[in-house]
Parts: sequence; structure tokens; C-alpha cells
Amino acid sequence: MEVRDGSGLDRRALAEAGRERAEELSAAGVAAVAVTWVDNVGVTRVKAVPTAQFPHAVAWGVGMSAVHDVFQIDDSITTGRYIGGPVGDVRLHPDIGALAVLHAQPGWAWAPGDRWTQDGQPYPPDQRTFARRMVRVAAAAGLTLRMGFELEWYLAHPDGSPAAAGPAYGMTRLMEVADYGRDLLEALAAQDVPVELYHPEYAASQFEVSIGPDGPVVAADRVILTRETVRAVSRRHGLRASFAPVPVADKVGNGMHLHMSMLDGDGRNLFTDGNRPCGLTGPGESAVAELLARLPALSAIGAPSVSSHLRLIPQRWAAPFQCWGVENREAALRLIPGVVGTGQSAANVEIKCVDGSANPYLVVGAVCAIAAHGAIAGRALPPGVDVDPATLPHDRRPPRLPDTVADGLAALFADAPLVAALGSELADAFRSVHLADAVWADGRSAEEITDAMRWRY
Repeated sequence: MEVRDGSGLDRRALAEAGRERAEELSAAGVAAVAVTWVDNVGVTRVKAVPTAQFPHAVAWGVGMSAVHDVFQIDDSITTGRYIGGPVGDVRLHPDIGALAVLHAQPGWAWAPGDRWTQDGQPYPPDQRTFARRMVRVAAAAGLTLRMGFELEWYLAHPDGSPAAAGPAYGMTRLMEVADYGRDLLEALAAQDVPVELYHPEYAASQFEVSIGPDGPVVAADRVILTRETVRAVSRRHGLRASFAPVPVADKVGNGMHLHMSMLDGDGRNLFTDGNRPCGLTGPGESAVAELLARLPALSAIGAPSVSSHLRLIPQRWAAPFQCWGVENREAALRLIPGVVGTGQSAANVEIKCVDGSANPYLVVGAVCAIAAHGAIAGRALPPGVDVDPATLPHDRRPPRLPDTVADGLAALFADAPLVAALGSELADAFRSVHLADAVWADGRSAEEITDAMRWRY
């Protein structure tokens, strides 16, 4: 007999599915499942469920306070219009479809969580739920979006000093930590995370992994799983990893760039084989133009923190200008046509105003919302920028993206459709925590801000 409580959830079926997975986990030696959510300042939080309790958690969720949505970066708690204080509870449900046994943390498994109210309804401020809703919005417009993130991190000794001294992109650096890199790639492969590329990056002791494309929510899930795997492998090698936007003050920072392609109902890539500029189709051009026009609001979600604005510096390939260009790594939107003959599988747009302080579920959801609207908006792209924007005369230079938290939030809340998509409770909580963090950072030096945030991400 089904067990329903007015929520539409079949608790018995959920419990049975959870029981089957729990038996598999026990057979694999897993003692507990880490169930995560990502808050509005981009910190991954967790509740751990013993394997024996996993079926109950799948069916009924794990209790948690709603106040987590207004946690600040230093774990202080602010208050918004809708959320704040010790009263209230929501239920964190592990998504068994995304469950992974953790290769670098023996005895543990991981699952992302969706938050529901106590009466079994989707919790409006839940960021992963927002991403799911926006995927459905895109699907209703006849679109399928595929996304993949590039993750950069600073690899350090426990005292914070660089773990590798070799040159940028250098084989020397790769070989300094060759065993580390091998173990990392083996762990990601064992967890079914498709890695397209792993390499040393530009900044001192900086590395990058590029994750293969998939659906937007899966792409965001893989950010969490990949980061925690990087951290686990780093610890096993006596090292630490920081995904903070700026892990070392006044140096080139870490990005978390998002690559996105858009397919129509027939599975055709709308960023290639068209008759618009650079081979874009009409809907593809319009979607890219919409993203370009609304980049200031999007950057408030993708680069939301005080640390983000320490990173968004011209001529550091952080792309702080509101412009697009073909293969232009200083343009906030980089159009990538792909190698000749590979357009249908490779053509995509890279959104560069994203870093590790962003909540990846908010990022993918916002991109889905903007692209779905843009595909039918009939927009045309302005001319692309084919040089470093910072080298242009001031009267021809593209606008800068917001360079303070307050300016970013102003741009976000000026974008009424995006705020409506987020919903009033989620939008207000997001604004509340970032305004509070800006107040915390006011008067602090770049070094103080960097030191405080280095190991938060």
C-alpha cells in the first residue's frame, strides 16, 4: 500500500529505493552518506546519515534549520525579510539518483540534497530546486542545455605556501605532484566524473580540471563532488586546496568558468551551422545576446563575493568587461566555435564571470532562465571584441561588470525577470547575506579578506 501524506510523495516507494541503495552501500563498506547543500555564500554544508538510516532519510528527509540560508562567509548569521532566527525546520532529502561512493574517502558516500518543507512541498529558497525549475522552463521552450564547469584551485602546503614551484602550464609543475594528479584523476574516474582536461594553470601552484558536459543540475552536482574529491586527495598527500576567488592577495585568482551549449528539440546545436554571425543560428545568437545584455545581473550570482571583486581585474584573464568575442579570453562571454568539422559536438559559449564563491545551482539556474528567454527574444549581437578590451580607448571600451558587491546586487535586482525566477524568498536571502558580508569586509585590507576566505572555499 502506498503511504502518502498529502504531499504527493510516495514515502513507501522512496524508502524501498533507499533500502536497496543502502544494501549496496553496506556491501561496499560504506558507513555513512554525506548529504550536502550549498548556501547563498557558496559554502557546501552537510548532514551525515549512517547507512542504516539512509532509507528513512530518502523517504522523510533529515531535519535542518531554515536559518542556513542566511549564513555568512564567517558563519555569522544575518536576517532577511523572510528567513532568520532559530524557529522553523525544513527536510533535506538525499537524491539517490546522484549518489556516489567516495573513492578518496573510504567508508563514505555522497549525495546532493533537495530541501522540502515539513508538509512535503519543495522549499522555495532551495537553490537546487531553483535549478531544477529553470531546466523545466528551458524544456518548455523546446531547449536542452548542456553545461560543464572548469574548476581552478590553489594547491598549498598546510602553512599556505605553494605546493608546486614549476612554471605556469609547465611540465615541471605537473611532475612535481605527479602522484597527486594521478590519484585525483583515478578518484574522479571511479566516481564517474568525466574529466576532459587536467593541467597546471597560470598562477603559482594553481591547477585546473575541466569537467565534461551534461545537464545543468548534474553539472552543478559535479562541481561539489569534484571539489570535495580534490580536497580529499590533497589531504591524503599532506596538502590543502583552495577554490577561493583569490587565494593569495594581489595575485591572479581562481575561476569556475561555465561552458554552455543549447540544443533544439531535434538535438541540433544552436551555436553552429547557422546563418548568423560566427555560424550561430537565429535562436543561438539571440540567446547569446540576451546573456550579454544581462551579464551584470548574472555576474552578481556568478561572482558574488567581496573576494570575487578582488579577482575581477583587467588583463588577468578574469574577463571583467561586458562584451563577447570569438576565442577572446578577456571577454566575459567567449564564443567557442570548435575545431572545423566538430561544431555540432563542440560549439559552446564560455561564461567567465563565475568563481568558486558562487553557488553552482544558482549559476546554472540563472543561465537556463536567461537563455530560455533569450532564444525567443529575437535579439542581435553587437559587434564582437577581438582584442583585449582593456587596450581600447576609453570611449570604445566595453562597460565594466559591477566591481562591488552592492553594485552587483543592484544590477541583479534591476533584472526583474531573473528576480522573479529566483522567487522572493531566495532572492531576499541571497541579497541579505552578501550585503552583510560586504559590511563585514568594509575597511579590511585585501590581505585580511583573502586570509579570511582562503579555506572557506
